Amino acid sequence: MESRLDYFGHPLAGKVLRHVNTAAKVVSDSTLPGTVQELVKIRASQINGCGFCTDMHTKDAAHAGESAQRLHLVAAWREATVFTEAERAALEVAEQGTRIADAAGGVTDEAWARAAKHFDEEQLVALISLIAVINAYNRINVINQQPAGDYQPGQFG
Repeated sequence: MESRLDYFGHPLAGKVLRHVNTAAKVVSDSTLPGTVQELVKIRASQINGCGFCTDMHTKDAAHAGESAQRLHLVAAWREATVFTEAERAALEVAEQGTRIADAAGGVTDEAWARAAKHFDEEQLVALISLIAVINAYNRINVINQQPAGDYQPGQFG
């Protein structure tokens, strides 16, 4: 599989990605736990069918020490006993926030309340922002048919 165009090598894309990457860095540096961030990025990427981001974030999470068992169970988190209540709440908000068109109203009050039990206001802002950013990356890669499988942990810094 080849990408439709060299998006990452195009000057205009470089300008766009600088802004998206800056937003991603702000979220990464927030107080939202790094484990939660990776789980959210993986789940949104799975939902969106973004092989490139799923490859990247599962490898980055494994490199950071995430267990294979938990990585394999992200797609079935509801039935898995290996996630904390906070992680489950973040995954639920990520799913509903990613499936806005399917959810007919976005994130439910119940899902939000579960997340608000575990995360403070700054972390909730970071969670919303993270969901928006990973969905932007997913759409770029899916539209461009960016191939997956060759990512190396830390490749992008």
